[in-house]
Amino acid sequence: MEMNGVGWIAAIVVGGLAGWLAEMFMKSNNGLLMNIILGIVGAIVLNAILMALNIGILGVGWIAYLITGFIGACLLIAVGRAIRR
Repeated sequence: MEMNGVGWIAAIVVGGLAGWLAEMFMKSNNGLLMNIILGIVGAIVLNAILMALNIGILGVGWIAYLITGFIGACLLIAVGRAIRR
């Protein structure tokens, strides 16, 4: 099984990097596991949003997965902050 052109192990590594970048950008304080989850789930959520808007996926490969994971993780952090307040 592959996710957006990357394998499962690459998705975990790139998702962790995307979550960490989002954590630094949004100035939140998450752990390593949460960064990985935010990066992977963020990429999945953003791909679903883009497909629902008929925009399509940003690309295939680990760089596209990193970009979608970063943007999706930032969106998830913002939504989490809005719900907590």
